[in-house]
Amino acid sequence: MGSREESDRMREELIRDLIRKKEKIRRMYSSKEADKQHELAKLTARERIETLLDPGSFVELNIFAGSSAQLPENVITGYGTIDKRPVAVFSQDFTILDGSLGERHGLKIANLFDLALKLGIPIIGLHDSIGARVQEGVDALKGYGELFLRSSMASGVIPQINAVLGPCIGSAVFATALGDFVIMTKNPNCYMFITPPQIIRAVVEEEITAFELGGWQNHSTRSGTCHIVAEDDFEAIERIRELLSYLPLNNLEDPPIVETKDLPSRVTPEIYEVIPEDPMKPYDMREIIRSVLDEHNFLELQENFAPNAVIGFGRIDGRSVGIVANNPKSLAGCLDINACDKIARFVRFCDSFNIPIVTFVDVPGYLPGIDQEFGGIVRHGAKVIFAYSEATVPLITIVVRKAYGGAYIAMGSKHLGVDLVFAYPSAEISVMGPEGAAEILFKEEIEKAENKDEVRERKVREYLEKFANPYDLASKGHVDDIIDPKFTRVKLVSSLRILESKKKKIPQKKHSCIPM
Repeated sequence: MGSREESDRMREELIRDLIRKKEKIRRMYSSKEADKQHELAKLTARERIETLLDPGSFVELNIFAGSSAQLPENVITGYGTIDKRPVAVFSQDFTILDGSLGERHGLKIANLFDLALKLGIPIIGLHDSIGARVQEGVDALKGYGELFLRSSMASGVIPQINAVLGPCIGSAVFATALGDFVIMTKNPNCYMFITPPQIIRAVVEEEITAFELGGWQNHSTRSGTCHIVAEDDFEAIERIRELLSYLPLNNLEDPPIVETKDLPSRVTPEIYEVIPEDPMKPYDMREIIRSVLDEHNFLELQENFAPNAVIGFGRIDGRSVGIVANNPKSLAGCLDINACDKIARFVRFCDSFNIPIVTFVDVPGYLPGIDQEFGGIVRHGAKVIFAYSEATVPLITIVVRKAYGGAYIAMGSKHLGVDLVFAYPSAEISVMGPEGAAEILFKEEIEKAENKDEVRERKVREYLEKFANPYDLASKGHVDDIIDPKFTRVKLVSSLRILESKKKKIPQKKHSCIPM
């Protein structure tokens, strides 16, 4: 009997020791260090996880991984649920060694990627790190390499969302950019760049602060790396939850269907007021987009980067859809280099994760200019064509107003395999703008006329009536129907329902070679 009691005591002591060790690791940072995070308007690594996941759902993994039992790694990894759906998550701990990444840090995240791929669940990264752990030398770079490999292999298989909630420097930036979406806060202590300001100052003698170089303003307007901007950690975490609500767990599932009180039969006469009578007058395409979506909810991505193009997620009839559109409010809706990259990447993401794409077209062409031509608009424009041509998900296009030249083809035309193309009566679809076409087709007649302006205007009207109208395209089968704008939502609901059973075979290949 004594031996049984002794055995019980030993077991209880082992359990108490286990609990003490885990508790010690969970409290590695002192309250003083946690206070420092809060003074910087940042949550701690564990607070971020607790705020992100459903209460009580987090299960931590590899808690003892580290250089020693006394110094565990400064990244927390594990899994839990968001709105009862499983996710994997890692959160870098800036209070320990400034969140710097060493070999075991990288391997710990790599192991989480391996698990997420096996389970087919999204992975969320909460980044707050000064970069590689210099004292580990090349071993730290090995940690990054292992992480980069897993992220690349997971691309198109499971959604990857990264939130930059503090510094993200050097090789660390690629850990975010390799994912699908990047969220940043407006916190002045939140920034990401490859080369620090002091190195830039020494090499090229340019003065700039860390926040000016790598803060949200740069990455949301110039570089295009940031998809969503949040005020603080709390809003960033809320945006992660919102973004996930539109996505499937993996590439073999469909996105979740959400119950909505918005009727499928709701008409949208407000569109009449959005589109100006003057075809040269700008308007905000987002007003049309919101009008057709369930409860008018639209999660726009990269809002301030290439604003002449609009991308984002919404729902129609309770089902997730990816929205792509030109926006005449900026650059008349022309396609430029940045807009092409923005659209192509989003179309490929939606196609990877079984999200139907609805495209709203009002594009007068590609943005003219020497900078655009020298910058490679030919190569970047080809990406959009490639993305639509390769897509296998349901594709629906609505031509709202202008659709000219090569840009008409690129923006989800019937010629690229789009399933259904609809046009408003206001649509102008042509090989080029009517003014330019009239100048070419009726050049001699205009030059010989006494009143050149009057003849030119008449010929433009003739060209519009004969060629640049939706009825001409509909007669040739390039447009499936010309619709009353107030029935746009109704048409989209019926189209998405019938396209649910779509099957498209593509040639067997290792992978495609999109023009980069």
